[in-house]
Parts: sequence; C-alpha cells; structure tokens
Amino acid sequence: MMDSMIIGKYVPGHSLIHRMDSRAKLVMIFAFVFIVFLANNLLTYLVLGLFTLLIVLLTKLPVRFLLKGLRPILWIILFTFILHLIVTKEGDILFDLGFFRIYEEGLKQGIYISLRFLYLILMTTILTLTTTPIEITDGMESLLSPFKKLGLPVHELALMMSISLRFIPTLMEETDKIAKAQMARGADFTSGPIKDRLKAVVPLLVPLFISAFKRAEELATAMEARGYQGGEGRTKLRQLKWKMLDTSVLTLLVALGLVLLYLRT
Repeated sequence: MMDSMIIGKYVPGHSLIHRMDSRAKLVMIFAFVFIVFLANNLLTYLVLGLFTLLIVLLTKLPVRFLLKGLRPILWIILFTFILHLIVTKEGDILFDLGFFRIYEEGLKQGIYISLRFLYLILMTTILTLTTTPIEITDGMESLLSPFKKLGLPVHELALMMSISLRFIPTLMEETDKIAKAQMARGADFTSGPIKDRLKAVVPLLVPLFISAFKRAEELATAMEARGYQGGEGRTKLRQLKWKMLDTSVLTLLVALGLVLLYLRT
C-alpha cells in the first residue's frame, strides 16, 4: 500500500498545470482551502467536484493513478464519515437498530465533510505532482518576500517546507520496509486487542525516527558540502515568469468562489 503513495512525489509532464507558475499554483491551493468552506449543499459540492475534476484532467495524469495513490488517505476520509454518522444526531432517523441510529443530518454532514477532505487532498497532491521541489521553494520564497523586511528567514522557511513535502513519500516507503521486516520477525499490526497493536507499533516507530534523523543528517551534510550558506546572495538558474495561463486559472478560481456564494443556502 505504501508503494502507491503519491503525495509529495513529482511526475514530469508538459500539461497546462505543469506549465503554470509555481506562485500561481500555491495561491490557487491556498485560496481553494477557503473556497471549499463556502460549499454547504449538494449543488455547491457538485460544482466543487467539477472544478477539481477539471484541474485533474488538465494535469493529464490518469485518474486511476491519482485515486490509487490516495488509497492510504481514504481510511481517514472513511473514519471522518463514520464519526459524523455516530456523533451527529439531528434530522429524521434513517436507520434504527435500537443501540445505533443514523440520522439524516449525520449522513449529510458525513458526505459533505468527506468530499471536502477529498477535494483538498486531491488539489494539494496535484501541486506536488506537477511542481518540482525547486519550483515550490522559489514560489514560496517569492510570495513570502515582503516578510523579509520584518526579519523573517523567508528562504530557509520556504526550503524547509519544500523538503518536508518531499520527505513524505520517503518516510512512507521507509515505514513500509520496517513494517515488513518486523512482520517477518513475527510482529502483528493488524489483529488482536488495540492495546497489543499499540505495543506492536513501538518497534516500528523507533527505527523510523532513527532513519529519519539519519536522512536529515545526510541531507545537511550534502548541502554543506555544496557550499550552501542560506539564501543571502544566491542567484537562480530559472526565473519565475507569470503568464496569461496563470491569470486565467486564478480568474476561474475567483469565478468558482462567486458561484458558490450564489448557490449557498
């Protein structure tokens, strides 16, 4: 399952989304986080879904590839859905077992919040799939550049966030390797009481943390060996260029927000 994790990975391509300026993509994701919360009925979530599907199609990445890569995250979405079914007790009763009841509002909120999670995760994944680590770092640094006057280490902050994103698939693959090694030694992570499962996770976490610190140290050594001294005085091989494509996509995003405001109940 870990092998299919795509969050944090980059897939080379020449699609419209690949050719967008990294700053435009970062602004798009940041704005989308707020626009998602404008949806509050079936029609608005349908419009959001169509917009997300349009962006997915513009990446020219296979939809099956995206959904397969998001499979590890779907458990979180499923848990959120079930939690709303249990906790929300408003509206008409749709299903009654005596000790367990499903209410209309619980089902509705479970579907809405799950869709919201799915859209956000898809859009964030598209950012990392279509943008190289260097482009993300340069984009973040450019957007945060006004804060340099306040003494904020913008370059280092952008670099740290970019590296964190790229470490996600690496750590997931490392977790998969360690888990398989532990299972070969007799560890069981899938059965038994919850207390025993939690105890079984400890031998998994310790080597994972050691491996993460080792990789971080290797990365720091490699950067130091290449003469990295921070962002002061550094030049860039590729300059960011804002294009009409970027303006068009962000205009479409603004239109999406206005449509959702109009369709809200």
